[in-house]
Amino acid sequence: MAYIRVCIPARDLQPPDRPFFCARSAPPSRTRCCNTDFCNDVDLSLSDPAEEREADSEFGPLEMVVAVGVPACLLCLLVTAGLCILRGHRGTRRALHVPLHTKEPLPLEQVFIDEGTSIRDLYDNTTTGSGSGLPLLVQRTIARTIMLQDSIGKGRFGEVWRGRWRGEDVAVKIFSSREERSWFREAEIYQTVMLRHENILGFIAADNKDNGTWTQLWLVSDYHELGSLFDYLNRFSLSVEELVKFSLSVASGLAHLHMDIVGTQGKPAIAHRDIKSKNILVKRNRTCCIADLGLAVRHDSTTDSIDIAPNNRVGTKRYMAPEVLDDTINMKHFDSFKRGDIYAFGLVLWEISRRCVVGGITEDYQLPYHDMVSPDPSVDDMRRVVCEQSLRPNVPNRWQSSESLRVMGRVMRECWYANASARLTALRVKKSLSQLSQLEDIKM
Repeated sequence: MAYIRVCIPARDLQPPDRPFFCARSAPPSRTRCCNTDFCNDVDLSLSDPAEEREADSEFGPLEMVVAVGVPACLLCLLVTAGLCILRGHRGTRRALHVPLHTKEPLPLEQVFIDEGTSIRDLYDNTTTGSGSGLPLLVQRTIARTIMLQDSIGKGRFGEVWRGRWRGEDVAVKIFSSREERSWFREAEIYQTVMLRHENILGFIAADNKDNGTWTQLWLVSDYHELGSLFDYLNRFSLSVEELVKFSLSVASGLAHLHMDIVGTQGKPAIAHRDIKSKNILVKRNRTCCIADLGLAVRHDSTTDSIDIAPNNRVGTKRYMAPEVLDDTINMKHFDSFKRGDIYAFGLVLWEISRRCVVGGITEDYQLPYHDMVSPDPSVDDMRRVVCEQSLRPNVPNRWQSSESLRVMGRVMRECWYANASARLTALRVKKSLSQLSQLEDIKM
């Protein structure tokens, strides 16, 4: 074994200012064995250990950073993208009491509705009494076994069809996939706890239909063959009894919407925001029910908040209240929306009253402000008439000869006040019309 002496590099001196000296390199050594003459004439010098480590290293510092950093960044990007996609998916389906279902048909074992069971039986046997609608599985089963018959009308967001389910007629409102938000909103409102009422359109089911080309969003409700109040008034005149029953039933439905029921199974107050004769249906017993809740807003009394960020100019221009037309409505006060409903309801009362026959006389059906604005008025047209000129529909003098029409004229005027806070409440209108029905001995 041969030993060599080496000089310690300056960087290894401790402390750095220690004088340079040579020392025996005990640990670093190199051994070379031989069995011939002069075989020890070899170079036994040791190279710099740091240089050996750098030579032995396959990657330098930069390569090491790239090798470790790039995969880590890619992994972070993938995780972030996955979370964003998941949040977006949940956002469009948030709290979906009515989820957008897959296109696969229901398994046969899930179609459990017995033959001969009617929709009324389902409500009696499968609901919990909360009034929030049928269970989702029952809704899907009903919706996917409906056969469409014929188209009966078109609305703002969809087309309405008459369908058949086990021999019963149902109404099917069909939204395109582009109107998913409107479909979801209306289904959500209809399934509000404790909403079900005889004077609010009965909700049955919400589901989707995928035919492979496009997706249709279905909203299934009770079918009323007499159609909307608008259609009915165009075709028929009314007796005093029908006048009172129509008016009182609409007032009852609106009062129920506006009512805040407190409790563990309570109902929030709801404002419709699009009351008009086309959104009111006539039932076979000659009472009415309120439909089309797609623009409605709900009020949370515990936090004094509205459940959506509302647009202050929604609904039908002809029926917009003065404070909506001139943009002075207090958007933070929920009663403002209820008062807008009352103004529109006053116009509906005017439409109904004109068609009542008294002394063999009745007026032709007309829309409110028919003689003041065009058939399709703009917001500016309505603001000029309603706000600037303070005009209201004309009340004929002949109404003074009938107690029923006289009361109706007084009620509608109190619904039309320019000062929204001075208007009657829905409950007050209901009580006034209830007294009129008792006076006329009319049974609802």
